[in-house]
Amino acid sequence: MRYLHTMLRVRNLDVALKFYQDALGLKEVRRIENEKGRFTLVFLCSADDLEGLKKQPPTRGAPLVELTYNWDEETYGEDRFFGHLAYEVDDIYATCEKLMKAGVTINRPPRDGNMAFVRSPDLHSIELLQKGDPKPPQEPWASMPNTGHW
Repeated sequence: MRYLHTMLRVRNLDVALKFYQDALGLKEVRRIENEKGRFTLVFLCSADDLEGLKKQPPTRGAPLVELTYNWDEETYGEDRFFGHLAYEVDDIYATCEKLMKAGVTINRPPRDGNMAFVRSPDLHSIELLQKGDPKPPQEPWASMPNTGHW
């Protein structure tokens, strides 16, 4: 398992970037504008991590902070500003099976062979992402419904 990023929701992307870039000195390394989903993702890393980041896949660099800006105004309680921790795993299906055997609920099963979500006992969301290309869809995951939210 390899740590990837922590996702934080922001109300005002410009103000957030002023803090994370100008005050903290983090560097923007990737940006995704999603018109259909009406959100922007901005990935940042520390200056000390820039060289190591260049040696990693462009979509799975680490360690990063992901700022998520939803274009439509949304009211977040303090607990919703923190989004999730993200980890890359060698085998998404084996990891989810191991977690289920340990009594962990798979809130968002890896139906796509690429992404799953679980929650910690304190209800922190954890995103699991398949290393490399997504695995082919496979049962029981392909037809497993979501449980709760993440």
